[in-house]
Amino acid sequence: MSLEMRQHLKMTQQLVMTPQLQQAIKLLQLSRLELVDLVRTELNENPLLDEAPEEDERAEGASPAEARLEVLEPVAKEPERAEEVKGEEGTNEIDWDQYLDHYQLQGHTAPSNRNMGDEDLPGVEATLTRTGDLGDHLVWQMRLSAFTPEEEQVAMLIIGNLDPDGYFRMPVVEDEDAETATTDPLVRVSFDAGVGIEFAEHVLKKVQMLDPPGVAARDLKECLLLQAKHLNADLPEVVAIIQGHLKQLESKNYAAIARDLKLPVEQVVKAVKVISAFEPKPGRGYTNEEAQYITPDVYVYKVGDGYITVLNDDGLSKLRISGMYRQALKNGTAGSAKEYIQDKLRSAVWLIRSIHQRQRTIYKVTESIVKFQREFLDKGIAHLRPLILRDVAEDIGMHESTVSRVTTNKYVHTPQGIYELKYFFNSAIGRTGGDDIASEAVKNHIKQIVAAEDPKRPHSDQRIVELLKGQNIEIARRTVAKYREVLGILPSSKRKKFF
Repeated sequence: MSLEMRQHLKMTQQLVMTPQLQQAIKLLQLSRLELVDLVRTELNENPLLDEAPEEDERAEGASPAEARLEVLEPVAKEPERAEEVKGEEGTNEIDWDQYLDHYQLQGHTAPSNRNMGDEDLPGVEATLTRTGDLGDHLVWQMRLSAFTPEEEQVAMLIIGNLDPDGYFRMPVVEDEDAETATTDPLVRVSFDAGVGIEFAEHVLKKVQMLDPPGVAARDLKECLLLQAKHLNADLPEVVAIIQGHLKQLESKNYAAIARDLKLPVEQVVKAVKVISAFEPKPGRGYTNEEAQYITPDVYVYKVGDGYITVLNDDGLSKLRISGMYRQALKNGTAGSAKEYIQDKLRSAVWLIRSIHQRQRTIYKVTESIVKFQREFLDKGIAHLRPLILRDVAEDIGMHESTVSRVTTNKYVHTPQGIYELKYFFNSAIGRTGGDDIASEAVKNHIKQIVAAEDPKRPHSDQRIVELLKGQNIEIARRTVAKYREVLGILPSSKRKKFF
């Protein structure tokens, strides 16, 4: 047996993910805000990228739709704008003395709000840097209350360990019993503060007397009892229901509560009315979560009998290659400087083309969705038709994965409202004597049925199945239960209102 080296030719096929291809795929699935951040970052890091001025954003003779569609022009179509670079011996140097004199003169004539009346100034709420949270509200009250320095130390530990709902629940740390930390967080507070458990309990009661009522409770039962005491509603039947019948209260089994407490049902219902006015999450009104506003990536407008698709390029910088560096290459820059400029040039050109292709793909996908969902745009959600990624992919000649990436975290403004592009892709639900219906349309039917029901006699899941069957929609009861849970609709036993 001999060992020898030989050469063989072998043809194989494989997919090579180049850095440019990876970047293009990444750009497809970015949301609008993420894309804006990426463009800003590239503008700061790549000196060959330049932001086109406002007057050059729209080509002459282009329609508004075309101008918005062509957000980023290819480099080949850009007009060359070479900027002159003056050396130290140039004649256009800045006269800093004159500039500073002019700047100082401007300082005397700058507008000021000193002479404005109170009615001309913005309100105090308009000058706040942030809204106060629950901790700030409690600390402010504590400073105005009769807390000793030792009590303030323990109170700050308690306030600092309140969850967003206002409950006193300390997180579990390593080597600690989870049950002890959850049921009695005062154990750790007293240990951290170096005080006795009785003193910590005393401070906790003082914190629980602050606003909002029920704050710093360790569980729901304590929260409701604190509110009953604070609002002078600690009647015997109210306290008894809170202490021993929260499960029956949740399921609205008032007959069982009346039987256990040996009280008339009417008296139990009266007590339940008092409890229903309590807030189970005292800290909910002090959350710092601000509303998240959605900026659509594309607009769909109805013009006459048709629809037009317009890309939203507001806030997205128009990129072009810097004329100064292109001129430097033409002037014969050599050495490492030329290599650096060429490397950044390739990166800039590919970024511009990738973003341009991304916008084109979003436009094509939206146009295809508009074609498939024309009845939805005309008549509303009840006419949303079943649609899958393959339908759109075959229509525009792209792969399903590309359509999936394009429709992720992208939003469209339509005459029916703002929707995520993913919203228009639904599974089909069979109908008797008609075309299939989209699952989102079925959810809308369930929502309308529940909204129109008698609150004192809510529909069961089986009854909803029968009502949908009357609309030629055949689905199982478990499907109705699943859609109801997705919509956040409670079961019929918990939707029932007795008063």
